[in-house]
Amino acid sequence: MAKIIESYHVPVLLEKSVDGLDIKPGGIYVDVTFGGGGHSREILSRLYGGAHLYSFDQDADAERNVEPQDNFTFVRSNFRYLKNWMKYYGVNGLDGLLADLGVSSHHFDDETRGFSFRFDSPLDMRMNKRGGDTAAELLNKNDEEQLADMFYLYGELKNSRRLASAIVKARIRKKIQTTQDLMDVVAPLFPKERGKKEMAKLFQALRIVVNHEMSALREMLVGAAELLKPGGRLSVITYHSLEDRMVKNVMKTGNPEGKMEQDFFGRVNTPFRLVNNKVVVPDAEEQERNPRSRSAKLRIAEKR
Repeated sequence: MAKIIESYHVPVLLEKSVDGLDIKPGGIYVDVTFGGGGHSREILSRLYGGAHLYSFDQDADAERNVEPQDNFTFVRSNFRYLKNWMKYYGVNGLDGLLADLGVSSHHFDDETRGFSFRFDSPLDMRMNKRGGDTAAELLNKNDEEQLADMFYLYGELKNSRRLASAIVKARIRKKIQTTQDLMDVVAPLFPKERGKKEMAKLFQALRIVVNHEMSALREMLVGAAELLKPGGRLSVITYHSLEDRMVKNVMKTGNPEGKMEQDFFGRVNTPFRLVNNKVVVPDAEEQERNPRSRSAKLRIAEKR
């Protein structure tokens, strides 16, 4: 299946997230975030009785970690097309789906992709380099209001309007093309004691918009809710409040907006039963070993 390259991506909450799938013989499982293949390999090690795993990733770098295996199918696609691809493969129902959301270690460590402000590199940020606007293109063509909304909604930055104004003024003199170009403009607007955290939020906002992450997550979760069989498990690791809120809403109410529908007796109509009422977080040892895991939350639900 996969040659696991530890430097590519260190899987977070590996055992607990795969335990959450409660793997059954002959089941059909999906890992919608293949990355370095860590979670997929763990799932495959537990499959038996004719079970099969489908793994999704839209990044060509991730596809290089794949090796053929009879009970494994790699899908080079955004996970928003989950339903389409399952229909293509003749899969009518799933026994479990795992998602490790966010960005892989590999993307943050790749100096050429623009995901991290640790390197001076082109502001690309596309997970799928085959199309779509880069982060630089968005920064140079969006108007001030669009930029401010982006930073506020997806980075939760309180000074979003000041940031947007500074970028619009700066790009008149010189297009913003690299991570350093962007940092030169916005760094003076962040307090020194919180500079790195605020910069990370700004880069997060750009990445989310470039990759349409929230709409893709919404489509995937809605598709998963429809495809999972009764007793099927949904095991999802989140890293920031926006994606966590959507996952929690789907698991509690059955829809991304969190709108509760109740029956005559006031009971909430939801397709899921929460397996862990309290979110699972990495222990101190994992957080020390893998700093990326410190913001991780695992939620698990079972289809009724």
